[in-house]
Amino acid sequence: MMNAMTHAKSLTREVILDIQGATKHFGGLVAVNDVSFKVDKGHVFGLIGPNGAGKSTLFNLVTGVLAPSAGEIGFADRSMLKAPLHRRSALGMARTFQIVRVFPGLTVLENVMMGFHHQLIDGILPSLLRAVQVMRTERALREKGRELLAFVGLAERADELVEHLPHGQLRLLEIARALASEPHLLLLDEPAAGLNDGETRHLGALIAKLNQQNALTILLVEHNIDFMMGLCDRIAVLDHGCKIAEGTPCEIQADEKVIEAYLGRGASHAQG
Repeated sequence: MMNAMTHAKSLTREVILDIQGATKHFGGLVAVNDVSFKVDKGHVFGLIGPNGAGKSTLFNLVTGVLAPSAGEIGFADRSMLKAPLHRRSALGMARTFQIVRVFPGLTVLENVMMGFHHQLIDGILPSLLRAVQVMRTERALREKGRELLAFVGLAERADELVEHLPHGQLRLLEIARALASEPHLLLLDEPAAGLNDGETRHLGALIAKLNQQNALTILLVEHNIDFMMGLCDRIAVLDHGCKIAEGTPCEIQADEKVIEAYLGRGASHAQG
């Protein structure tokens, strides 16, 4: 039976990310070949596929790390083809990385505060002669940073050096830092990589909470199929750079092309 959240999502058809014919060549290699899909606002959209399928390349096309050889990438009703990284961030796009990136030598809280860079640039620098306002702004951002750390479960580690965090908590830190920019679209690049079962369950609950309580749109690339099936509203499957399927988790699990290319015959009976 459809719950209230699922019903609300079914009525939400505002497109926030529109990928049309995305293609990327590296010399004679076609890493992404004419891929199209749309992500509706407030939904969790997943990208899956075997190693070398083109997921990371497509992810980098969306975020601006790479420029497409052909096709169109639209975000928030704007073309992103010529938009630099900082422009995409200012429009409300934030991402995490497959390999965790932190600022060594800084505390966990200070790492989160790096995500406030737009507020620091636009709010603090023009106010250098107004010391009181600067102090108030910095104090407010520190408090907000602590709230974000509490949200992901790292409140007690805020003042520790980031080097002291284990891998699983570094993943959570990256999400907190991405949330600091108050994004409209959060892109998570294999966030469950290297996590144990307990950490994966906690991460899944956190992503679901972000989506359901904060109505945050999420584009998720991940290898953990059960993890994806339990979180995503829709999933696109890539193989050899091409999109071979798109649909709901149940539709993807039953798709013969997906089963043969990636999931394996037994996966069609997996529980999501």
